[in-house]
Amino acid sequence: MSKKTITIQQYGSPIRCPELQRLHLKGLGLGKMHKIRVLEDTPSVRGLIKKLPHLVKVIKED
Repeated sequence: MSKKTITIQQYGSPIRCPELQRLHLKGLGLGKMHKIRVLEDTPSVRGLIKKLPHLVKVIKED
């Protein structure tokens, strides 16, 4: 059984964001503009993405 993955990209800058949102970005493995990550699709990852709708977009769900 293959695990589901989700591909996300950071498109917003965390310069004027609270420190907690910067930490959420680091938790997702992001931090620089236009960086793309492929992560396992878990509820915790989904929760972090929902907290950063202005900084992160979902490119692909497998």
